[in-house]
Amino acid sequence: MYYTKEGNGPTIVLLHGFPDDGNIWRGLAPMFSDRFQVIVPDFPGSGKSPYKAGVSLSDIASGVEEIIAAEGLDRVVLAGHSMGGYTAMAFAALYPHRLAGVCMVHSTAAGDDEEKKETRRKVIELIRKGGKEAFVKQMTNNLFAQEFLKASPDVVMQKVNAGMQMTDEAMTGFYEAMIGRSDYVAMLDGVPCPVQWIAGKEDSIVDFRKILQLCHRSSVNFVSLYEQCGHMSMLECPEYLVRDLRSFSSYCFSRKFSYV
Repeated sequence: MYYTKEGNGPTIVLLHGFPDDGNIWRGLAPMFSDRFQVIVPDFPGSGKSPYKAGVSLSDIASGVEEIIAAEGLDRVVLAGHSMGGYTAMAFAALYPHRLAGVCMVHSTAAGDDEEKKETRRKVIELIRKGGKEAFVKQMTNNLFAQEFLKASPDVVMQKVNAGMQMTDEAMTGFYEAMIGRSDYVAMLDGVPCPVQWIAGKEDSIVDFRKILQLCHRSSVNFVSLYEQCGHMSMLECPEYLVRDLRSFSSYCFSRKFSYV
């Protein structure tokens, strides 16, 4: 996978959601780089990373591990937005020894229920029939709080244009990967590092109430609930997200704490 890195210090790896690429994070990366090294990958089929047919979220997690190993790193804080959070859970299942902390940004450890799987299958069929543009526009409108939609139409349009850059094949591949992902809720009980939960009160993609049902499971939890925010805090209220992720990462990398 293609990735960028900047800054010095302990490492935060920022994982993007769907149908984004690493650029959704790269505007925020300099806000961490005074204290941390920041690595931002593009998942296969997004940004500058070539598409790989049949790739699973566990495969992508293994690709992230390859980056960490290639950079000679020990432990990292892994922050995943939406699908990136699903990938972070897959990473935690495979490589728990690599984690100083996990930040779930508008994401969940739960797998898709049957209703959600069926909805995704319908989207796959729509895209294969040439409906990608209609899907991206509708999905993008659902990503933001209503006030943000009204106040920032230029940001919303940029998000639509960015989503349209992904190929039909990559889009359907990511949806198939999300359908096939595991449920990691039980794993939270034994995850060997702190977990941070970032939720938006107006998130129509991942209901904040379902996130709050999970945020007691691990032994150490940080929870932030943003008012008037939907699914895209890195665009809707980046100053809050940066503040909270910096604070969480500083805690995780403190020498006062050790992880088994």
